[in-house]
Amino acid sequence: KILFAEGEENNLDGKMMNDRWHRWNTCSLCKQDYHGVVYCALGWACWKTYLGRPEDEIRGMAMSVLGSGLAATRNHEDALSVEEANLSMMRRIGASEEDVLDVQSNLAVTYDQLGRDEEALEMKRDVYSGHLKLNGEQHRHTLIAANNYATSLFGLGRFEEAKSLVRKTMPVARRILGENEQLVLMMRSIYATALYDDPAATLDDLREAVSTLEDAGRTARRVLGGSHPLTKNIEGTLQ
Repeated sequence: KILFAEGEENNLDGKMMNDRWHRWNTCSLCKQDYHGVVYCALGWACWKTYLGRPEDEIRGMAMSVLGSGLAATRNHEDALSVEEANLSMMRRIGASEEDVLDVQSNLAVTYDQLGRDEEALEMKRDVYSGHLKLNGEQHRHTLIAANNYATSLFGLGRFEEAKSLVRKTMPVARRILGENEQLVLMMRSIYATALYDDPAATLDDLREAVSTLEDAGRTARRVLGGSHPLTKNIEGTLQ
């Protein structure tokens, strides 16, 4: 809080302010995102820190951290309440399109977790389209939105659309973010799963899926560690 407050007082630029804010969800030592109960605890701490602020973007950011923390411990109904309230507030205060898209992205993921698949798909499509128009294809937020959209397409059995989207965006993500980036590993995992889950999969598709998962699994274990949820997910899918 002190670092962020100093940033506001000294009118630091957006990047420096974001770097300070991201300490709520990213470890400053290993540079990996928090997850599980640690992230949930930090979500509550963040919300309590900024609870006294008037309705503004900073209060909304704190609500987003809380919602994500609740989701990290599978408290999706609670996360839904927080995220819907946050979206309502953002629209009420006339927040930027970027901020509204970020809140919608979190809400769409929660819809997914609660089985509201069609609502999730529609919102993820709109968020991806919005980021693409606002930021271009190489922006991190656009790539995250593409990954979320592909996940929903895959979940609804729309394998060709999911694979097509990942084939389009994954090379961009690898070039911009690097092979060790968590988002890139998630994209590779989704792509491989869509390959082998497709009823029309060929033998070559299955071989590519296994090869992709093996390589992504090795990278995830080296970069994130064996206990990280993404590493476990990739290795579990491969088995």
